[in-house]
Amino acid sequence: MCVDWGVSIRKACGAICFDTSTYHYKSRRTDQAAVERRIEEIAETHVRYGYRRVHVLLRREGWIINMKRTRRIYNELGLQLRNKHPKRRVKSKLREDRQEATGPNDVWAMDFVHDQLALGKKLRILTVVDTHSRLCPAADPRFSYCGEDVVQTLERVCGQIGYPKTIRVDNVTLPLISGPLRTGIFHL
Repeated sequence: MCVDWGVSIRKACGAICFDTSTYHYKSRRTDQAAVERRIEEIAETHVRYGYRRVHVLLRREGWIINMKRTRRIYNELGLQLRNKHPKRRVKSKLREDRQEATGPNDVWAMDFVHDQLALGKKLRILTVVDTHSRLCPAADPRFSYCGEDVVQTLERVCGQIGYPKTIRVDNVTLPLISGPLRTGIFHL
């Protein structure tokens, strides 16, 4: 711009709103290729070291380097601390007590279904399904449920159809003894 238009540096910088001190700035940074090579060597030999530990080793070796500079070079080289081990997800344990239903009233599955009416009131539906015959002995809708309500519904259904051997609730199997549910193992 100065050569093409024949203006001074100050006028050219003023025309493009550029500070003249920035134009005249000369970098004082020394060559950092040696430091970069050393950081790479340390990172290769000590895989678990992050930039802080690399900085400590550099200082012990006599390098005069700032922590922020070490971090900047470490990041520019694309180095990062590797995870020790990938986090293992806990596998669900195999359920040995989960048996296939061999006949009607052998295994029942019980769960809640939630919904909301147009007026905003929430609705809960207790669903009980025989896993062998796919018969649904109970689909009991209510606005609120407590443990006693569940027991009453199950006692009513068991009085009509008969007691199952087991009831499966959220993948947990509850063995039942023939008789009223209040005295059995099933308590909510």
